[in-house]
Amino acid sequence: MNLALWIAAGLLAAVALTGGVSKTFVPKEKLAAAHGGGWTEDVGGGFVKTLGVLELLAALGLVLPAALDIAPVLVSVTAVCWILLMVGAMITHGRLGESKFVALNLIYLALAAFIAWGRFGPESFTG
Repeated sequence: MNLALWIAAGLLAAVALTGGVSKTFVPKEKLAAAHGGGWTEDVGGGFVKTLGVLELLAALGLVLPAALDIAPVLVSVTAVCWILLMVGAMITHGRLGESKFVALNLIYLALAAFIAWGRFGPESFTG
């Protein structure tokens, strides 16, 4: 179970890193032109960059606290925050009729829920 949680956290961290880098460093106009980036047309560039920075922090928070054994409970907290972020993403993509992205975000949400459940519960770093 511990290995499965580490793999899930690593996969989700990679997703967060990829999304965070693109939202933080790719111009909003270029993101808007990409498949699934239409949502950026309705928000400001600062909002997009803020989401990107949050995703970069999530990438770090899903792995580093446990790997460095510094406040490892932050892995669980980060997973819960990711769940909230994915709910917002699913609502946004749903409003735009992008069901493929809703489904993808649901998978990410499920991974985060698995991590939160596992790290708060049976495979807690505190026990």
